[in-house]
Amino acid sequence: MLHEIHDSRLLSPRSFQAGLLDSTYENVLEHIDSGIMLFDEEGVLTFVNARAYGMLELQRYALAGCTVVDLLTHLSLSRSKKRQLLHIYRETVYKGKTMYEFMDEYGRYWEVNASFGADMNGGYLFTFKEISDYKKIEQTAYQNDNLAMLGKLSASIAHEIRNPLTAIRGFIQLLRPHLQGLGKEEYAKIILAEIDRANDIIHEFLSSSKPSSPQAGIISVSALLKEVILLTESEVLMKGCQIVLNSSPSDLYISVDVKQIKQVLINMIRNALEAISDRLDDSTGKIELGAYREGGEVRLIVSDNGKGMDVCTMSHLFNQFFTTKENGTGLGLSVSDRIIKNHGGRISVSSRINEGTSFVISLPLTPGFPA
Repeated sequence: MLHEIHDSRLLSPRSFQAGLLDSTYENVLEHIDSGIMLFDEEGVLTFVNARAYGMLELQRYALAGCTVVDLLTHLSLSRSKKRQLLHIYRETVYKGKTMYEFMDEYGRYWEVNASFGADMNGGYLFTFKEISDYKKIEQTAYQNDNLAMLGKLSASIAHEIRNPLTAIRGFIQLLRPHLQGLGKEEYAKIILAEIDRANDIIHEFLSSSKPSSPQAGIISVSALLKEVILLTESEVLMKGCQIVLNSSPSDLYISVDVKQIKQVLINMIRNALEAISDRLDDSTGKIELGAYREGGEVRLIVSDNGKGMDVCTMSHLFNQFFTTKENGTGLGLSVSDRIIKNHGGRISVSSRINEGTSFVISLPLTPGFPA
């Protein structure tokens, strides 16, 4: 009797239908956070999930029956997507790599894993996973390592170079009347200017390794921008450009280290001048400054009609030592970024090649003041 009861409680054997099982697997693959593309031994796409065709910015029906060659020449596929697929094909199928990383046109990082060979019966399986968050952590760790190294390097530079530069400057000042008598006063001016430039580079290293804490004071945004215009207007005009202050509300106030925020804005204006001078056409250079309120923040805008930047350049813009200038240090924007973050703000950038660039600095409004 007990034996019969025990048998009655056992699950009877079940025969699974292959179609039902395949459908279940497809539903699972359809909803995972990785993109999946499966090609058979003849190179025909046999399965693609929502994440994958969303990444390609195509509808599923547009991919039906496609081969690898069809994909690389697909009329509905953007040029940047075709370029990405070509690189993936070259690195995996052609070179035999099982893993490949790339950055798309939106600045997102992706990892591609490829499975092929005997285990796939001649087919190819590609999985795509976004790794942007991991890359940010990796870049932060890399920047922190650079920061520690830069602290030691800058202290040594300040001690070993500033002292002899001060002595050289003193002697040039003493020799200046003699050079003036020889009609060579411009030599003294050039030497002094180069000494000042060397000191500026040293100062950039020191600022980036040990940024001082903000000495906050409340200032009108309108007054701040007007002062920055006055400080840079002569330099802008000498380079044949225009600088325009767009009207902004006069009742916006921020609590900032005025000296540091001026440094950031002046640095961005000088970068704008560089971008304008690199344009290939003869259009008149124009730099615009402005501000507006967005919720509890003030947005300061510095825009230009310079040569612009591509997505790859923008993704590295605030990294230490990254520069597109022939004589640049790669520290100006990284220092600016840290200054703004120390004030509880952030910097964003948008740009188009041959159209220009806009930097937006977001800072908190000062509580208790008109806004």
